[in-house]
Amino acid sequence: MIDWLTPDEWRAVALSLRVSVWATVLSLPFGVFVAFVLARWSFRGKQLLNGLVHLPLVLPPVVTGYLLLLTFGKRGFVGQVLADWFGLVFAFRWTGAALAAAVMAFPLMVRAIRLSIEAVDPKLEEAAATLGASRIWVFATVTLPLILPGVIAGAILAFAKAMGEFGATITFVSNIPGQTQTLPSAIYALLQVPGGDERALRLVAVSVSIAMAALLISEWLGRAVARRIGGA
Repeated sequence: MIDWLTPDEWRAVALSLRVSVWATVLSLPFGVFVAFVLARWSFRGKQLLNGLVHLPLVLPPVVTGYLLLLTFGKRGFVGQVLADWFGLVFAFRWTGAALAAAVMAFPLMVRAIRLSIEAVDPKLEEAAATLGASRIWVFATVTLPLILPGVIAGAILAFAKAMGEFGATITFVSNIPGQTQTLPSAIYALLQVPGGDERALRLVAVSVSIAMAALLISEWLGRAVARRIGGA
């Protein structure tokens, strides 16, 4: 497969992996927290929060990308502050691709983790709390080990989704070879030029292979962790 891909195509693959890893790693703590809030807390506005979390699933990806551009672009009300105060720029940078991928993958991550939390018997957490453990300690020692398969599944599903993200990414950071051109963007670009079908097909094969590997690893890790917890 190495001989099949040109240096530009390998850069697109490498950038997609980089974007997906960062999108998953940085969003995972927020995903666990939001999933726990939605699964365990009762408060006014809970349904609104749930709707906002899952909004990227129903919005056209281009709309999500445009909203990110309005918010985190250099002239956006958040992006301008980040650029002026911290020198952090998202628009038309690979960091923006990671942000867009994280936003699009976040609902899948939260849903997988939330289902795992809801499957945990609250009486186990209550029993630990009656022994004087704090909420954080109860979560770390009781809840988190039990939901670990769901956390792993959510993280790998988010990674796979981030690898395939296109619409929001190309709207927010464009398609700049070597800088913001991810695997889906490279496939799209190749399909726009005469004779690019064969090269696009090679990248499609790479994309399918990575996505399938991620799903198989997710299943294997989830089962392994579940067996370990069950045997503990």
